[in-house]
Amino acid sequence: MKRYDIIVIGGGAAGLMAAAGAGGDGRKVAILEKMSRPGRKIMITGKGRCNVTNDCTQEEVLRNVPRNGRFLYSAMAACPPKAAMDFFESNGCMLKTERGNRVFPVSDKSQSVLECLKNALKAHDVTVKTARVQEILTENDAVIGVKTEREIISCHWAILATGGLSYPTTGSTGDGYRMAEKMGHTITECQGSLVPLETAGEDCPDMQGLSLRNVAVKLINEKGKVLYKDFGELLFTHFGVSGPTVLSASAHLKGKCRLVIDLKPALEESKLDARLLRDLNMYRNRAMENALTDILPRSMIPVVLRRLQIDPSMQANSLTKQQRRALIVLMKGFSVDIVGKRPVEEAIITSGGVKVSEVEPKTMQSKLVKGLFFAGEILDCDGYTGGFNLQIAWATAYAAGMAAANSKR
Repeated sequence: MKRYDIIVIGGGAAGLMAAAGAGGDGRKVAILEKMSRPGRKIMITGKGRCNVTNDCTQEEVLRNVPRNGRFLYSAMAACPPKAAMDFFESNGCMLKTERGNRVFPVSDKSQSVLECLKNALKAHDVTVKTARVQEILTENDAVIGVKTEREIISCHWAILATGGLSYPTTGSTGDGYRMAEKMGHTITECQGSLVPLETAGEDCPDMQGLSLRNVAVKLINEKGKVLYKDFGELLFTHFGVSGPTVLSASAHLKGKCRLVIDLKPALEESKLDARLLRDLNMYRNRAMENALTDILPRSMIPVVLRRLQIDPSMQANSLTKQQRRALIVLMKGFSVDIVGKRPVEEAIITSGGVKVSEVEPKTMQSKLVKGLFFAGEILDCDGYTGGFNLQIAWATAYAAGMAAANSKR
């Protein structure tokens, strides 16, 4: 029977970081990854550039974690963004900070991040094996080993870092949830977060491919309560809406909601009215479908005019004061009805997972099973876009890896 001190189950971002931390104290550590290559999700993160973290304080990170942010306080204090950045640069991956404090490798390639983690594993003599773990073996409520499809491997400590349900082609198929549940842990409802939203009607499909920048968005429920608001980019698609502002808003979607878009957030209604009057006067002899090209994207004009029941061929100088007022109101509050999220397989991150009240926040160790630790997306914690979810992975993995390495049995 093979024997290791610590086995890390899952070779994604959290698993690789946890193993690097666990192997730093002379422990015999192995990563068991069911895919042929570790780090497959890292490779597609940030459109292949990998948004490593966000260059901000630990408090700012927690403000960008809508679910169970307080649970992460100790882990984030021990491994804040600055510590994560230092780790990568000290292991050969130079970083740069872009708009919104988003941190990327200087190379603009996710491969640089993955190679950095692999270098850390080599430095600590961590073994990486291709194997699918079927079960974590316990005795007297303590970890004693793991069972794979081919063998049983003995260990004192196991770190579950199998990810969630998003992007199953990278290996995230919920295996960790089943293993944790079998050992008595509660798994909160899992669904997609940071996921595009589907809308009712044909307006969004008719604007498919249109990307809006510098717009303000609000997610509002049936009672008129603002669930989330943001400023930035938005994309219309064949099924609805996507883009950074929408992905973050999806973390707050509950029941029937509508997304309200301020197309001109920098202009008050009076200034927008003056701007619109200037355009209408300049193009007074043009049809309305051609008179709005300076103030609205061309593919949006037919949708806007259809909503206001304005004939696209009507001359601009024929627009009434009431119609002009309605146009201003619509530009300041273009709303779409949300009918649901896209499937979890299309989500960037999974919302839900191992219930955090059953996990020690400083060490990420299970309160139910000795020697069992958790790291990354398997936990019921998720953040907004901008590098915050990878920062959660680094911080929880560092806590789990260091705690396992320093544990005694």
